[in-house]
Order: sequence, then C-alpha cells, then structure tokens
Amino acid sequence: MVRRARQHDLIDAAPVAAVDATGLETRHVSAYFGLRRGSEGHRQRAWPKLTAVVHAHSHLILGAVPGVGPSQDSPDFTPAMRQAAALIRIDTALGDAGYDAEHNHRLCREDLGVRQTVIRLNQRNTGRRWPKTPYRRAMRRRFPKVLYNQRWHAESGFSQHKRRLGSALTARGDASQARELVLRVLTHNLMILAEAA
Repeated sequence: MVRRARQHDLIDAAPVAAVDATGLETRHVSAYFGLRRGSEGHRQRAWPKLTAVVHAHSHLILGAVPGVGPSQDSPDFTPAMRQAAALIRIDTALGDAGYDAEHNHRLCREDLGVRQTVIRLNQRNTGRRWPKTPYRRAMRRRFPKVLYNQRWHAESGFSQHKRRLGSALTARGDASQARELVLRVLTHNLMILAEAA
C-alpha cells in the first residue's frame, strides 16, 4: 500500500499524522426515524469506536485500533502509532487533549523516531500549574497552534470514510465489529489509492 501511495505522490517528504477517535453506529437508522422515535429510543449505551492515525496530506489511515466506546482515548494511542510508524517515517504527530500524557510524547519521540509531537495539554491534568515532565512542559511553554490546527485532517478523514462507507456497521458482536472496522479501513485506503491512480 505504501509503495503505491508513494508512486502516486500521496506520501509527502515530512509526513504529518493526526491521531483521533470516532464512534460508529451499530444499526442503520435514518436521522429522521430517530427523531420520530424520540432521542431516548435511539440512544446507544455503547458503540463501536475507531482510533486512527490519519495522514494529513492524503487522508490515508496509517494505524487503526478498533474498540468500544465510551472509553478513554489515550490507551489506544500506542498501538495506533506503532502501526503507523511501521509503515512510514512520521515527521510530526498531532493529538488532542485526550492523548495528553508524557509517555505518549516519549513513545513518538524516543521510540518511533517522530521528530515533533504536538499534543494539547489537558487542563484537568495540570490546572494552572506547570507540568513537571519535559515534553509536556514544552507544550505549555510554546504551543504551535498553527501546526496543531492541522488536526482537522483527522476529522476530514473520518468524514470521508463515513460518507463513502456509511456510519453504521452490519456486524453485531464486538469481535466481528472489530474485524469489520479493520476491513473498512483497508477499503478506505484502497479507494484513495484507486482515485490517485
């Protein structure tokens, strides 16, 4: 996949990747039907969740971890980033405050060879106090807002994914939903490659 992406100039010289998570539905119900039934009748207590590393330039999904929400985002950061770093050398990794942890910075910078990490500080973790760890202190000292704003590419990638493949899964059990999510990611990437070709 990566070789074909490079052939079509989808992978840039200094790849920026945004980590984010999205929820999907477990059944096909139109928004209108949901409104007619009332919001209480349409509410899901748990939903399939996809944590993804989205390449900003192409919207290819480089790493994907299926799960079940609602749940904390941060634990899925490591497996998703390890998948992505195994495919391409990422220059910059972006993440929202849900991924604010020193070990996420260290993983990228020290283990995976990512040159720069931009993860917004979670105010609940520090309040007005300065973080004690070096990478998080750097985020407080000089936060690169312009670069961080490229995180919208993750949302755009998810939107593209749901427009093309729908927002509801057909599988019912957790294990089969996880498999379906992985197949959807592969399909998403193949569609981007096909368009480029």
